[in-house]
Amino acid sequence: MIIPFSKFHGTGNDFIIIDNRSGQYSLSSETIENLCNRHTGIGADGLIMLELTDQGNYFMRYYNSDGKIATMCGNGGRCIASFAVMSGITENSFDFLAGDGWHHSKIQVLENGLFYVSLTMNDVKEYKKLTDGYYIHTGTPHFVQFRHYPDSYDINVDGSRIRYDDRFKPDGVNVNFISLSDDVIQVRTYEKGVENETLSCGTGVTAAALVSMLETGSKNKKHLIRTKGGSLSVEADFDGKLFTNIILHGPAQFVFSGKIKISS
Repeated sequence: MIIPFSKFHGTGNDFIIIDNRSGQYSLSSETIENLCNRHTGIGADGLIMLELTDQGNYFMRYYNSDGKIATMCGNGGRCIASFAVMSGITENSFDFLAGDGWHHSKIQVLENGLFYVSLTMNDVKEYKKLTDGYYIHTGTPHFVQFRHYPDSYDINVDGSRIRYDDRFKPDGVNVNFISLSDDVIQVRTYEKGVENETLSCGTGVTAAALVSMLETGSKNKKHLIRTKGGSLSVEADFDGKLFTNIILHGPAQFVFSGKIKISS
């Protein structure tokens, strides 16, 4: 079986995107893991299927690079919206259903395969301050910890330890180390399912922005965030209990398209 695909990245967080609106492709976890392998496959942090629901709406089916399905990916959501524009499905807005609910996106077409996407995230009510950080669910679970110099740590060692902590069993947690400086939030992410540091994480920078609001009592609605892969921004409202009107802003870049043959 030969499958057409496109490769996108959102601030270095990269994805294989497959148009499966016809429903003709069904990939095993092993196949997805092989496609995401950076040495023997296409290489990516995750794989996304664009599908249709029973009502004809669009559905984003997201898999981590280990081949396991996940609920939501913020950068992946911005990339699939850009893919929808590039594929002629839409022009400047795109609504889709993901594992955590509905999302709306507004897309600006720039140049050379570059897009700028504003993606609505679902309201966040699940969060808790722990002794060593915060647990928060922004479409997928995150543990956020403040560190003065996050670049000085081996994130794969520290992140892996927290990801597999007994507190977060059985499914584990994504881990974000963050610092605040001059109203800019610096974020590094250890991503479960990738089992490594990723250059960026959309639900992770969202988690970082919301936790910073909790920690500092900030009333700022919009926050600039820097990751190893680039800059994004997050805006949100907070009434003391619930985070609403959450929007993730940032670039998405088309990398290349191709076809790959897999065993059917």
